[in-house]
Amino acid sequence: MIFACIAPHGGECLPEFAREHPERAARTRAAMAEMGRRLEALRPDVVVVANPHGLAVPGAFTVPLGAAAAGHLAEGEAVVTAAFPMDVDLAWTIAEEAAARGLPVAPVFFPPGAPVPLDWGALIPLYYLGRSFDPLPRVVLITPTREVPLEAQVALGHAVAEAAEASGRRVAFVASADQGHCHHPEGPYGYDEKSAEYDRFFCEAVAAGDLARLLKVDPELVERGKPDSLWQALILHGVLERVPMRGELLSYEVPTYFGMACAAYTPVGAAEEGAGTEGTAPDGRS
Repeated sequence: MIFACIAPHGGECLPEFAREHPERAARTRAAMAEMGRRLEALRPDVVVVANPHGLAVPGAFTVPLGAAAAGHLAEGEAVVTAAFPMDVDLAWTIAEEAAARGLPVAPVFFPPGAPVPLDWGALIPLYYLGRSFDPLPRVVLITPTREVPLEAQVALGHAVAEAAEASGRRVAFVASADQGHCHHPEGPYGYDEKSAEYDRFFCEAVAAGDLARLLKVDPELVERGKPDSLWQALILHGVLERVPMRGELLSYEVPTYFGMACAAYTPVGAAEEGAGTEGTAPDGRS
């Protein structure tokens, strides 16, 4: 396991979709580009993406298995496409490791010629974290379930880390995650002060290098703040329990109605020269 990160998936993370309002999400795009540069320099073999919007089997962690993953996003006349080979062996090993821990896991097989769909939750992070790399990394996609205790997310992270270590491949883990979705009264979920409160709680945990705090989150913050970051971040926490890494909160902003945070993680041995990179809690300004 050579790298990990928290990466948002809002449409304005893509330069092609931000041309009318380039100031929106500018810090986020810069942070995602920086994470991409860091990961590309490490030459990953595989990028594992935990994505809340992916293919889902109710009540189970879903792991699609196919030869390739592909998708496109369109906004107006702008179209962004991406396609990757998949690492079926690693995906299957993660599923086996998860099942061995008693976790509900659902491998979903795609026949030859039928690519696994890349939705915005995977394609947008991979735009920066693999799409332009040479050689192109393989991908593994995981959709968490919210129908299990939070501790089960951590256990899945253990499975991911141990499968990655056993594979002998250079593996990166991406927690695709947006923050609270109730920052603006004209947004689809209206306004609720708990979005800002959740985001502050989340970013302070990241900046402190203490994702374990997320296990103690007030359920009201989650219910009213409407984040989609908690579950993937706890999978990341499980990864970090097996592969200690130094984290850096690179950015946080609220350009529209939902928050977006970027954080990068480097294994401790490789990060010692960059000591002091744990980051600071964001101020919440967009």
